[in-house]
Amino acid sequence: MSLTILAIESSCDDTSAAIVRDGQVLSNKTANQEIHQIYGGVVPEAASRAHQINILPVVEMAIRAADIDKTEIDAVAFTRGPGLIGSLIVGVSFAKGFALSRNLPLIEVNHMMAHVLAHFAEDPKPQFPFLCLTVSGGHTQILVVKDYLDMEVIGQTIDDAAGEAFDKTGKMLGLDYPAGPIIDKLAKEGTPRFTFPEPKIPGLDFSFSGLKTSILYFLKKQVTENPQFVEENLADICASVQARIVSILMNKLRLAAEETGIKEVALAGGVSANSGLRQALVEEGQRKGWNTYIPKFEYCTDNAAMIGITGYYKFLQGKFVGQDVSPVARWELSSPVL
Repeated sequence: MSLTILAIESSCDDTSAAIVRDGQVLSNKTANQEIHQIYGGVVPEAASRAHQINILPVVEMAIRAADIDKTEIDAVAFTRGPGLIGSLIVGVSFAKGFALSRNLPLIEVNHMMAHVLAHFAEDPKPQFPFLCLTVSGGHTQILVVKDYLDMEVIGQTIDDAAGEAFDKTGKMLGLDYPAGPIIDKLAKEGTPRFTFPEPKIPGLDFSFSGLKTSILYFLKKQVTENPQFVEENLADICASVQARIVSILMNKLRLAAEETGIKEVALAGGVSANSGLRQALVEEGQRKGWNTYIPKFEYCTDNAAMIGITGYYKFLQGKFVGQDVSPVARWELSSPVL
């Protein structure tokens, strides 16, 4: 008997729905929100309103693309957190309503766990245990993944995330939001000839607030001496910033691999779409004899397919929630929500 899951993702500014059958992705549809480009960052109220407009059409698109009927859906998986509370409310409410109307079980999903399990959307898939560097706009973590639903955070940012460092740098440079992909593109045209300090954080934890400050002071000093400095050196600045962020991430990942002895190493989260980081992981894997895994771009950014994959493995273990479930803005992987 097959198991078909409708998955809903609405943690930030992307409204996504997917159909996953027996752990295989049949469809994965996402509506993006361009309004945030005007403000240089996600506006929570605007994101919530856009989710309300997009969610029903996106779900209908996912069902049509999967070529199934609504009656074939056996369960509803949804992102409960972490994320923007207003955005989460829309997705959670829709999931609860859909499930209630058809008497279907509900499966709550941790957004960060789902990023890791995006690796199981298609082959090749990592073998347990594996290390996963999960990098996004709001999170930067290194995890030991022991099984589908058994993960331990062994390193994380103590302040800002790597994705935030990209976006805040982009704002300093006058780039559009989201700046990460723009910096990545410009970095390919430049040379990393400007030096930024690497934070001296012990262990496996990260810090990016100091890096952002050093970039700010560097730009202020250079622009004071030459008002055209940014325009004349934009590609090289982007290449230099990206090289430092990637080196910070890779140095901690290398240390984690040495300390754990694990040679199965994966990359996940929105920043895993960065070409510099992807290349650095592959090259380091070749040097160290790692087996490396990177999801295709569709499964790197926020998407419902990863929610459905996680929901599938939770369904197999009978991990369901009731209609009294509510969204949570903060939800550590190591801390079950009560």
